[in-house]
Amino acid sequence: MAVLGERWTLVVLREVFNGIRRFEDMREHSGMPRQVLANRLAMLVEQGVLRRVPYREPGERERHEYRLTEKGFDLYPVLVAVREWGDRYLADPAGPPVDMVHRDCGSPVHVSLACADGHEVGSPREVVTRPGAGAIRRGRTPAAAQAA
Repeated sequence: MAVLGERWTLVVLREVFNGIRRFEDMREHSGMPRQVLANRLAMLVEQGVLRRVPYREPGERERHEYRLTEKGFDLYPVLVAVREWGDRYLADPAGPPVDMVHRDCGSPVHVSLACADGHEVGSPREVVTRPGAGAIRRGRTPAAAQAA
């Protein structure tokens, strides 16, 4: 949540996934305040989700556009899931404002869950959360947990 939990971060990612890579274009399209956008872009670059790529329009100074890194591309299912949720619960009666379709066949794209053995998970009730290898018991510091 340190990376994705700030307000506007998913908006920035949505813009970049939709091909809007330049600061001014992003600001215009999203309506995001200039300083907020600058801060979100800087944080996403610092976290390795985006990378800055220089460009220069004729007669202008060098500027940067923002491109997804592999770490950034791995967030695509998150954005698809958020869009699906919005389409289900918030879309206008006429339908959603954007459709995501498979380039090859034109069918709608959706997110699905599966376990490592390939079984489709039909409901969150089919999933159990348990401590992972990096879990630390409450009240213990990471150093104390490693020493134990």
